[in-house]
Amino acid sequence: MWKPLDTRGWRERRRGDISGVLGSVREIIDTVRRDGDAGLIELSRRFDGFEGGSPVILPEEIEEAYDEVDDRLIEALCEAEARITHFHELQKSRSLWLEEIEPGVTLGVRTRPLDRVGCYVPGGRAAYPSTVLMTAVPARVAGVPEICICTPPPGDPLTLVAMDIAGVNEGYRVGGAQAIAAMAIGTETIGKVAKIVGPGNVYVTAAKMLLRGEAEIDFPAGPSEIGIIADMTADPSYIAADVLAQAEHDPHSASVLVTTDAGLADRVGREIERMLASAPRKEIIEKALAHSGYVIASNRAEAIRVMDAIAPEHLSLQVADPMALLQEVGHAGSIFVGPYTPVACGDYASGTNHVLPTAGYASVYSGLDVHHFCTRSQVQILTEEGLDAIGDVVEALAEAEGLAAHAESVRVRRRG
Repeated sequence: MWKPLDTRGWRERRRGDISGVLGSVREIIDTVRRDGDAGLIELSRRFDGFEGGSPVILPEEIEEAYDEVDDRLIEALCEAEARITHFHELQKSRSLWLEEIEPGVTLGVRTRPLDRVGCYVPGGRAAYPSTVLMTAVPARVAGVPEICICTPPPGDPLTLVAMDIAGVNEGYRVGGAQAIAAMAIGTETIGKVAKIVGPGNVYVTAAKMLLRGEAEIDFPAGPSEIGIIADMTADPSYIAADVLAQAEHDPHSASVLVTTDAGLADRVGREIERMLASAPRKEIIEKALAHSGYVIASNRAEAIRVMDAIAPEHLSLQVADPMALLQEVGHAGSIFVGPYTPVACGDYASGTNHVLPTAGYASVYSGLDVHHFCTRSQVQILTEEGLDAIGDVVEALAEAEGLAAHAESVRVRRRG
């Protein structure tokens, strides 16, 4: 079960699942595009057992959801929301900054929120109210005026409460690729969005990739994964607990331990077997462990090279000098430093975001943050003095490229 793992071709294997569903997802997209709400409802009934007439989550349903949720959980959601809000507030850019670079030449950036975004919150095997917070809160902090959420029916009460706490404007009981299609294309009920964010299964990921021409996306976010770099100082029970925590997400989740200590890998394996015996989601974990395992590295540098090639969604550093290693590792969606920083804290309440690129995409994408919900326009302001300062350069380069009108647009101003 816990075994040596060949990580060569890791990214290709992790991404390969999408190709097998592209045909089905295209059919779903075509149905929503052609039939709108009617097609969406039919797909929801077929795939999710939806029994209602409209997918809209009404305000009174959210009010009723509060009565079904334990006060302790409501308090936990509120505290998590406050921490997530604080961290994302730190990321906010100035709406406009300007700086005079030289006399008469002022440059800057203007930042504006997107007009409307869609957040996808998975359902099915479990409810994910935390994903409501992780997707909607940074959008709200960014200043997005319209935030809608799609989540598979029937809609867990805790998820509905989280929507209210996060400041979501609209909610819909619709899941899977059909939800992504509805938000990207628009239907009579669900308005088209500028961008779609949030994790999901292989069908959701495929739909996001296929619909990028209709709406931008955050990044590919498929089955969850963790990479762990550990040395002889690491506690095997901590590592085993992190492996099981990741594995219980989904049968396609994966965990990779890279260590210079072969004995540690064996000790972790024994701890996994011990903990697995009483794990509530044992069947899911066992399937995920089939994609998981360990790599014995000959030295620290090799351990870093192996992990950088994986570019994991989550990276845990459980070594004697984790802060030094933090400076050396390259690619990861979110990094958890030291033995007392389990991934679960980032999943819920440390304040960082748990919507992260998977399958090696952390090498080119960053995790969800406030900047995903903004556009930035470069600004330039020239006075007559400034135009004179750079005019010769502009004219010379424009003429060299054969763009005479470009040069003349400068020249006519300088002539006065």
